[in-house]
Order: sequence, then structure tokens, then C-alpha cells
Amino acid sequence: MPGLLRGVARTAVVAGTATAVSNRVSRRQQGRWAAQAEEQQPPQPPPPPPAPAAPAAPAAPPSTADEMTNKIDQLKQLGDLKSQGILSDAEFEEQKRRLLA
Repeated sequence: MPGLLRGVARTAVVAGTATAVSNRVSRRQQGRWAAQAEEQQPPQPPPPPPAPAAPAAPAAPPSTADEMTNKIDQLKQLGDLKSQGILSDAEFEEQKRRLLA
């Protein structure tokens, strides 16, 4: 009986080793073939450039009431800056002149 068991065990080891070696050889061959296939393929053309964005529609001109409200707000801000001492009298007058021009 021990001789029979030893023979079966030896056969199992040989078969397992052969399977492992065979699988490794197959994976290496597939890897080589894949590398060769990649080398033989022509390079892929670059993707097309993105389409240019459509020009934005011109904004509607602000109404005169909106313009006046904006100017009044800016004048108030200039007055606050002058009262805080951030702007001198000359700077305040220059900015006011530019704003109202």
C-alpha cells in the first residue's frame, strides 16, 4: 500500500508542476504577442480639437434708470471712501468726473 500511495503522490506533484509551468508559458506568450500587436498597429490619430464655443449674444444695453442707479451707488461709495480718508479731495473729484462723464 505505501508504494501505491507514493506513486499516486508523485503523479499528482508532476501533474501539478506541469500545469503550473504550462500556464506560465501561455501567459508569457500572450504577453509577447500583445506587445507585438501593439507595435504593429499604426498610431492612433489625435482626437479632434474641441469645437469653438458659440459667440455669446450681445447683452442688452442697460436702461437709463439702471445706469443712473449704478452711478448713484458708485458716487455713494466714493463719498464713503472720501469720508474715511482713503481718497483725497482731488482723487474724489477725479473719480466723480470720470463717473459722470
